[in-house]
Amino acid sequence: MILTLSPAKTMDFEAQCLTKKHTIPDFIEDSEELIKNLTKIGKSDLSELMNISDKLADLNYDRYRSWSVPFSTNNAKQALLAFKGDVYTGFGFDEWRSADFNFAQKRIRILSGLYGLLRPLDLIQAYRLEMGTGLNTSRGRNLYDFWGDALTGALNAAIKESKSKVLINLASNEYFKSVDANNLEAEVIAPTFKDFKNGKHKFISFYAKKARGMMADFIVRNKIKNPVELLKFDVGGYYYCSSSSTPEKPVFLRD
Repeated sequence: MILTLSPAKTMDFEAQCLTKKHTIPDFIEDSEELIKNLTKIGKSDLSELMNISDKLADLNYDRYRSWSVPFSTNNAKQALLAFKGDVYTGFGFDEWRSADFNFAQKRIRILSGLYGLLRPLDLIQAYRLEMGTGLNTSRGRNLYDFWGDALTGALNAAIKESKSKVLINLASNEYFKSVDANNLEAEVIAPTFKDFKNGKHKFISFYAKKARGMMADFIVRNKIKNPVELLKFDVGGYYYCSSSSTPEKPVFLRD
């Protein structure tokens, strides 16, 4: 069973790493090519391209120019520990043991605009490049064109290695669009999380993102390999609702 996540816009390279284990991203040469494209863009154009403030454009303008290979623990950090957005607040890394990091490395894949597909312990340097960015490259007009079928192929390889034809998608639509689901050699299961508000259960983005992280953490810490065991997920007050669910879209509610 393989699990996909989105990356986060917020990153933390200051906090102490909880493991010394690390790997290098498989698509690092592709990342270098993207960086070459990004360093040709001025600050004002970067702000417009990415729809970000001038302050964030300045930050990422500098990030692209300081980005360099080779990666090491002196200039980069493990992806799963570097991302600090809503999804990643759902993890309880302080309670993880070596076996948890090992399991996550085999089962979790993080889709990334710059790095393509990351394993949790792959080293990354600070960046911001959302998958939906319309960046022109030699491969097309946007990042979906740039990555083509490469990410689908990489996921199929991970699925084959896991010896389970199931993929649990906890990534956003923006990121999972980079994958050709029709050519995935696995059944795709996409859990949905809803919170009670104004008299009914609704999808609330902030809470749903954190719930995705909590479910990923639940999978890792319980070493779940069978999707049926996902229905036991009860972290943070969520519970499985059979009447609202389908096999492909299990629904978890919180009152």
